[in-house]
Amino acid sequence: MTRTVKEGGSGRLHPLVDLRMDRSWFEELQARVDRNGPWDDWTLYQLAMEAEQARRIESFDELQCLRFLNGLEPMKHQTETAVKVLHDMGGRAILADEVGLGKTIEAGLVLKEYMVRGLVRRALILVPASLVLQWVRELNTKFGITAVAQKRAHTWNYDVVVASIDTAKREPHCDLLLSTDYDMLIIDEAHKLKNKKTTNYQFITQLRKKYCLLLTATPVQNDLDELYNLITLLKPGQLGGQGEFASNFVVGKRMPKNEDQLQEALSSVMIRNRRGDGDVQFTKRIVRNVPLRLSKEEMDLYEAVTAFVKERYEESGGSLTSMLSLVTLQREVCSSRDSVFLTLVNLFKKTEEDSPVRGKIWELIEVIKQIKANTKAEKAMELVRESDGKVIIFTEYRATQEYLLQYFRGSDITAVPYRGGMGRGKKDWMMDLFRGRAKVMIATEAGGEGINLQFCSRIINFDLPWNPMRVEQRIGRVHRLGQTEDVQVYNLCTLGTIEEHIVNLLHEKIDMFESVIGELDHILERFEQEESMEQRLARVMLEAPDDEAIAEGIDHLGRSLRSLTEQPPASPKARPVSASGEDGRKLSRAERKQALNRLLDGISQPVEVDAP
Repeated sequence: MTRTVKEGGSGRLHPLVDLRMDRSWFEELQARVDRNGPWDDWTLYQLAMEAEQARRIESFDELQCLRFLNGLEPMKHQTETAVKVLHDMGGRAILADEVGLGKTIEAGLVLKEYMVRGLVRRALILVPASLVLQWVRELNTKFGITAVAQKRAHTWNYDVVVASIDTAKREPHCDLLLSTDYDMLIIDEAHKLKNKKTTNYQFITQLRKKYCLLLTATPVQNDLDELYNLITLLKPGQLGGQGEFASNFVVGKRMPKNEDQLQEALSSVMIRNRRGDGDVQFTKRIVRNVPLRLSKEEMDLYEAVTAFVKERYEESGGSLTSMLSLVTLQREVCSSRDSVFLTLVNLFKKTEEDSPVRGKIWELIEVIKQIKANTKAEKAMELVRESDGKVIIFTEYRATQEYLLQYFRGSDITAVPYRGGMGRGKKDWMMDLFRGRAKVMIATEAGGEGINLQFCSRIINFDLPWNPMRVEQRIGRVHRLGQTEDVQVYNLCTLGTIEEHIVNLLHEKIDMFESVIGELDHILERFEQEESMEQRLARVMLEAPDDEAIAEGIDHLGRSLRSLTEQPPASPKARPVSASGEDGRKLSRAERKQALNRLLDGISQPVEVDAP
């Protein structure tokens, strides 16, 4: 049966379908009831319930971001730090953990938590140029934060941008950033902002930010003004005005006083975790010293250079200051002939034309020409071939780095360089190559600063610095949180040279390779009250008449260092009452630094909470 009705008021007739009831919907409902009951598909219902449970917040104090991390399990001290920044510090804090404890992870947790809670959308992260790609990778892979590295002007429009502070402060970027409101600002290596007169400091002061994190392992190095400037950058007025701060907490510009009150004020804006505290576990560090005997030609060069350097020392009247650059020659012989040659050429150019020293330099160059091989390079090649993983080789000298690159490439081993003079883009490229297809990275001292290499577990110290802290910093690039394998450290050591004595001092006399970095730092501060480690070693080397006397002098240095390791650390409560010390004598730079370290060590640790 078909009927028609008038449509609206138009008077037109519109045909309707058969008005007999369509029963298909009823049949579908009945089928659903027979299968699942009257509600809906049971599987879909379960998924909906799980989604609701996942969104449920049982306690405001919990870190919600932990459910959204990609394969990352933060350590207890890291989650405690994030909780304290969130609830006690209002999102503005200095993260001052010692090296290798994961300040980047702590900052990522704080950033992710604020993003999950809807309190942060736009974030700017300013780091050293060499660390830009590393930060981007960590935020993306571990926290699921879509961060981008700044490369073009339009990149600043992204929600989370990582850039170098040197790029950010330049025109035309500067004007754009200063006109933007950021929900969060994170600055890595923030100790570089310690001087408020610098353009970097002024630029950061002008940035508009709601939350702010400053990351540094050394928030104060020489002067309490450095600490005041950092905290004023973070929370203006926290320590009062500069004059008020100085009168309340500083003696003689550098020494702290009223430490209890100052530590209480600092603990509300700063968190400092130390390696010696808590239950932080690192993989093993296995150190192997590899003794090598130089070829006759190499040893001839070493002896000739040693005689040359000692002659110049005697001519200078025993002036150590003017000799430190020449001492480098002796150390370079233990590295590569290329490095010695470059230094001698530069020395020749600086020497007056009528000086007899020029003739002696040419004699040394003639000795260099007799050297056809590099004993250390051959051993390094052997160690690399024995390794089934990636290897990083550290050298102090650029010329040695270039030589090793050519040497490995000539043996069909892919090696890439990493050094301080490279631009950010090239550093990132070299790091990606090393992480990918390159087996070897050859890094200089400056190039190794700040990089994380947990994917590599083998280190070859091609030549060793004379400062133990620099050795530790090298190893710390690899032996840090996130390293899953035991770290193998090979120290190449040439017998019959100063290098043999240095290895003996570092490894046997002071157990440097087994020391905790924080403890080593404090020991060296006490040791270097009058002269640095490098100056003491140079003096021993220059003044000792023979190898036996050198060994005796270095042994004496080792005993002095060893005695400091056996002394109990100064009490955090112990503090001098005046800038001149309790006995009236003028305090050394090292003693002032000890007082500053006591101040930092006394800062309260994160509150004890159960990690969510």
